[in-house]
Amino acid sequence: MADFAWGAQDISAPKRTVLPEVPAEPGLVLEDVQSGFVGAVVRVEKSGGLHVMVLEDRRDKRRTFRLGHGFLVDGDPVKVVAPTAAPVKSSTRTASGSVKVEGARARVARASRIWVEGQHDAELVEKVWGEDLRLEGIVVEPLHGVDDLAGAVRAFDPGPQRRLGILVDHLLPGTKESRIAQEAMALPGARGNVLIVGHPYVDVWQAVKPGALGLAAWPVVPRGQDWKTGILAGLGWPSTDQAAVAHGWKRILGSVKSYADLEPSLLGRVEEVIDFLTAGSPGS
Repeated sequence: MADFAWGAQDISAPKRTVLPEVPAEPGLVLEDVQSGFVGAVVRVEKSGGLHVMVLEDRRDKRRTFRLGHGFLVDGDPVKVVAPTAAPVKSSTRTASGSVKVEGARARVARASRIWVEGQHDAELVEKVWGEDLRLEGIVVEPLHGVDDLAGAVRAFDPGPQRRLGILVDHLLPGTKESRIAQEAMALPGARGNVLIVGHPYVDVWQAVKPGALGLAAWPVVPRGQDWKTGILAGLGWPSTDQAAVAHGWKRILGSVKSYADLEPSLLGRVEEVIDFLTAGSPGS
């Protein structure tokens, strides 16, 4: 196993230094002295009555080690111990920060919808605002691109009882996305029934605060390179195919625990859309 086998010591030998104890919290990066394996703690579990931890390196390779001595943190030796279980508290807030309504049942879906560009956008909105949206009866649907946004809005046929709130990536003045949004808003029936908002990021991944992943900043992707592939490569994660992109997004989404892990420029836009669809709007 990963423990050092401390041999018998002569009574005249100097007393061994007591190493600092470090809880094996998820995300803690450790180096196993014996094998040189470096990885982040994924989980801690009991096996055969012993506490063991699973480490995952930057290539997603996993190895299991027994807790104890024989590990380095930032080059310094430590003793890895089991994390202390925190008391379970019943949260009075949802992931979006709103007051949780205990015992409330999901409302029948309204005709109104929130549209987002892709599946990742939908999953992020669901993770943070899902509980609130179910109470309001609002469904989030991915568009898988906004190139024909005007056609999609026309087919939806918005009206006072069928409102649309649309979240667009990279919605900045002068961009292609800005032109597409203007065309959609010029359609008959859109005024007062359609709200198009956006965040400044190339992709919704970047709306996750880098600090949630333990980063100082997102990697810079060279112009002309696929953005998601460049981000994954910059992080040192697998980046060669769609499976790598899916796994990378899973890790990013897993780092989001609440609204506090998202950039304000996304938070404000989603809240604006929800207010538009619910404030004074008719029922389903």
